[in-house]
Amino acid sequence: MQPLRFIVDVVMERLRLANRWVDETWRPVAVEIREPTRGDLVECLVDDGAIARWRIGPAQIELHPVEAEGYFLNLTSPAPCVFVMWRLYEELTPTARPVIVTVSYNEAARLLDGGERVVNVPMPDAILQPMKRFVAEHYKPEPRRKVRRNDPFAADSSVRERKLDK
Repeated sequence: MQPLRFIVDVVMERLRLANRWVDETWRPVAVEIREPTRGDLVECLVDDGAIARWRIGPAQIELHPVEAEGYFLNLTSPAPCVFVMWRLYEELTPTARPVIVTVSYNEAARLLDGGERVVNVPMPDAILQPMKRFVAEHYKPEPRRKVRRNDPFAADSSVRERKLDK
């Protein structure tokens, strides 16, 4: 089965800071669906000195059945979002570039555990509706299991009962 794919552009924002140690800060602010026929894109949308926004693409979001639980967790959150893992590259303009774009809570958590920068941005409706259908088709919650309590004296009571029977 082919995974469900979305081709997107990521809008990165640079804010100038009045700070002794850091001149600027970067963050992703939006994800936009793009036409798959367009080529690579690095486009400055606005740069007034204090704030600059760049559209960078393409990036790909793939939905796989094995990650259905992570998609379900995202959809059932108060505000479904897209997670963007990004890095700084000194030799590129702009220096901040998206590396991985995902909609799975579990994948984003693994990236964060690995020490990467991951920021969530609002999910476009063009991704939300097909994702709901994908999760409805592929997500099967694990059956509930009966919890066995850990009784440290359970083994002792059976030994005690045998001794009393003698």
